[in-house]
Amino acid sequence: MYTGRILSTGMTCEGKPFVAYRVSSRSFPNRQCLKFENRAAVVPKEGFEKDIFENPYITYNCIRIVNDFAIVSNGSQTDVIADKIALGMNLKDAIAYSLLTMDYEKDSYNTPRITAGVTASSDEDEYECYFGIVNDHKILVEQIPYGKAVFISTYGTQVPDPVEFNAETATDGAKFIFDECTFAEYEKPVTSSAAVFDGEWAIDVYNP
Repeated sequence: MYTGRILSTGMTCEGKPFVAYRVSSRSFPNRQCLKFENRAAVVPKEGFEKDIFENPYITYNCIRIVNDFAIVSNGSQTDVIADKIALGMNLKDAIAYSLLTMDYEKDSYNTPRITAGVTASSDEDEYECYFGIVNDHKILVEQIPYGKAVFISTYGTQVPDPVEFNAETATDGAKFIFDECTFAEYEKPVTSSAAVFDGEWAIDVYNP
């Protein structure tokens, strides 16, 4: 089953806040995730840099850490959300703002924008987690309950599905969303990344 890009967020089975992201692609498989300080990015592999002239949506920051929040998305809305949070906007409004203003991707598939964010806290009173999606007929921003994890994809059901995200570290998380458990059912994985909070945020990527 091909469902396109996939993101997951919430709390791991060990109770750690996390975000994770996987690129699945039929048209532009020659991509990789790279990690930098406080972010992970999807970029073309060496020799395929000209692909961005065929499709401007294929390279972007997929994970950003800002003000103790982890943000994940399938496009440039990652940066919009992070910038709004840095200016003091709350997580829910930052996600809603980005989806409302940027809308779905204007490609041949009307690809939805999907995004999520989670706090760097396992304290139930301080914890926040939201996901959002905009496609050609709806905008939805929804809170994810404490202790739960979900995933959503661009061409799947387009509503959050529950998942037991069994990963202790960012390294584990990047591999888990790539081809383990439920995610093994989804075709054409290309690259993935994850951030897990365990006293501090750690980011890692998986490029098979």
